[in-house]
Amino acid sequence: MSSSKDGYHHGDLARALEDAAMQLLERMPAAEISLREVARAANVSHNAPYHHFSDRLGLLKAIAERSMADLLDRVRAAAENARTPRAALTEGGSAYIRFAVEHPHAFDAVYDPTVCVPGAPTPTMAPLIDGLEAVLAESAAAAGLDRPTDVVALWGLIHGLGTLAAAGHFTLDDGLSAYAAALDRLLPAT
Repeated sequence: MSSSKDGYHHGDLARALEDAAMQLLERMPAAEISLREVARAANVSHNAPYHHFSDRLGLLKAIAERSMADLLDRVRAAAENARTPRAALTEGGSAYIRFAVEHPHAFDAVYDPTVCVPGAPTPTMAPLIDGLEAVLAESAAAAGLDRPTDVVALWGLIHGLGTLAAAGHFTLDDGLSAYAAALDRLLPAT
């Protein structure tokens, strides 16, 4: 029996719980989100989340997957809407850095190694990671950075700038400027 006055009565409860968790994630780190708090935010009984998530880690994996899908969508859209290969690399990486700064808790959830275990992502997360790597690799290769190590270095650069800017070590504009300057030095002259 629901302890809420206007409990959730119909529809997709799992999606409603994830939506509530995503809203909480905008305000607080994933580590601070409890199943009880998600239930409260979704206006359902405190036991309702257990019908869809075996435990808190199950919920965190779901919000990390949704956050990664959002990150991938933003990076892909930025790269696809660019006019040149160089611009695709610049805009895709900038979208990544911007996401890290504008959604720091979602960004942290994506890369939390206790949630997305390196080398053992969930079946939902694995294609998202592959998709992000593919967008970066295709953009890099089209711009002239075609060695596998180039993609690793590029992803590290983008991720590091996003992480540092999100933590307040420098501004978003400084991170974006540093990324553009690094690309100017890395890419062949056009």
